[in-house]
Amino acid sequence: MRNFIITVDGKKYEVGVEEVGAGASAAPAAPVAVQQAAAPAPVAAPKANLNGTKVVSPFPGLIKNLLFANGATVKKDQPILVLEAMKMDNDITAPCDGVITYNVQKGANVESDAVLAVIA
Repeated sequence: MRNFIITVDGKKYEVGVEEVGAGASAAPAAPVAVQQAAAPAPVAAPKANLNGTKVVSPFPGLIKNLLFANGATVKKDQPILVLEAMKMDNDITAPCDGVITYNVQKGANVESDAVLAVIA
């Protein structure tokens, strides 16, 4: 019998697989309890000032890159971040001129209509 630990949806299971053929053991192994590891604490995104023009996500995706630092001045139609969806990189552009404050971090997953940044 060979034992394996398999993770499904964040839960760990230990399973035993019986070997067949030469050298296989006929005695079944007793099930073994596996203690589940604590889930890592989520990283809080910085809070953006919501006074200004909001830049919202057009679809769910992964924040691949922030193209400016918080507090930088951006121009209308200038790319401000890269949102990956369905293995494609999409430039999200500034809807107006102003100073940008991001509400997300690189590597964060976002849903549709999530506030990505505010331009004031």
